[in-house]
Amino acid sequence: MPRKIEVFPHNPEWRKEFESESRRVALALGEIVVAIHHIGSTAIPNIYAKPVIDLLVEVKDITRVDECNSAMEALGYEIMGEFGIPHRRYFRKDNKLGIRTHHVHTFEITSPEIERHLVFRDYMIAHPENAQKYSELKLKLIKQLHPDDIDGYMDGKDGFIKEMEKQALEWRTLQKNK
Repeated sequence: MPRKIEVFPHNPEWRKEFESESRRVALALGEIVVAIHHIGSTAIPNIYAKPVIDLLVEVKDITRVDECNSAMEALGYEIMGEFGIPHRRYFRKDNKLGIRTHHVHTFEITSPEIERHLVFRDYMIAHPENAQKYSELKLKLIKQLHPDDIDGYMDGKDGFIKEMEKQALEWRTLQKNK
């Protein structure tokens, strides 16, 4: 079933939903969890976002995540494996109406993907003018594209995200050298 692309103004409830879901995921994954982070647009204040909570889970051993699949399924997650990113375990969850509500991106603590996601989020929070440009781009894409063209939506954001990731990594290097 095609998913309609919708974005909404920032909702402070997203943070509470992250906190609640992160506790459930931590229990499901158990002792292998090192940290759970709120990532994605719902973690960035004052911008439009699809109302899907993205969790980034750092674990001690990525292969042990597979042992927790039944616990994640019990929480309503679909097991997606690496899903295009090597050494990741990805889970997604829909509500009873079939509307996507959560993504869980799980990486071993040594993965460079962790910093990539966290620095993008932190950079956008520290640079609200760029966060607003990102928000405006999303609204523009929504108006231009067919409502269920998720690939077009993702492709339309790709160049901007890559440029922001580059700036974010440079910014992080400067922060570390202060």
